[in-house]
Amino acid sequence: MAQRFLTLADVTEELNISAAQAYALVRSGELPAIQVGGRGQWRVEASELETYIQRLYAQTRQRIDAGEFEA
Repeated sequence: MAQRFLTLADVTEELNISAAQAYALVRSGELPAIQVGGRGQWRVEASELETYIQRLYAQTRQRIDAGEFEA
């Protein structure tokens, strides 16, 4: 069975970004997450990460269609 929730470390590995970048995405609300436990550990639902990735693909397609990446 697939894991429902990911740690920020999992997110950094999946997106190949730094821990600070993952934390910034969560704190800004760009990547929805919850805090759990007494220490308030961040968790990102795997489906939310997938939705975030799909949103970035759509934004990139729009930028390409708008000619923003022309040489």
